[in-house]
Amino acid sequence: MRSNAATAEIAQPYAQALLSLAQSKNLTEDFGTDARTFLGLLAGSKELESYLSNPFTQAENKKNLLKQVLGEGVSPYLRNFLLLLVDRRRISCLEAILQQYLVLLRQLNQTVLAEVTSAVALTEAQQQAITEKVIAITNARQVELETKIDNELIGGVIIKVGSQVIDASLRGQLRRLSLSLNSN
Repeated sequence: MRSNAATAEIAQPYAQALLSLAQSKNLTEDFGTDARTFLGLLAGSKELESYLSNPFTQAENKKNLLKQVLGEGVSPYLRNFLLLLVDRRRISCLEAILQQYLVLLRQLNQTVLAEVTSAVALTEAQQQAITEKVIAITNARQVELETKIDNELIGGVIIKVGSQVIDASLRGQLRRLSLSLNSN
């Protein structure tokens, strides 16, 4: 099992190469969409991830599986890139490479990722309000929201942008109230 630092070190140049390829073909957003879709697929299927990462599975079998999973909907350039990862024995770093590609794409587009955790699903209006708030705080051009639901929050939201955390949840307010009462 590789360490996160080693995986990140491997992922960076491959993600950079993928971004260069995407830019040369004017497909940066298409690759981004495909990367998000494939990451969702990997997150939803641990079997797929373990099959691709298994060093004892033959490369040709991995390639055939990737071709079946990707189908004709994905760019041939991206498909060839993934097949190259199999040849180079770097397919086990696929998730890290795609995540790093999305980070580079956000930097290119001056987009920030806001991880929003709420007690219930957010409406479009609430998502728009959060987007506007994050733009005001970060001066970014765009905001990409990643939403999660946590029933333990009781109400409100927690917004994480980079290392900055805005805790507007009832649980957070109760915790702050408890700390202030205990400090007196």
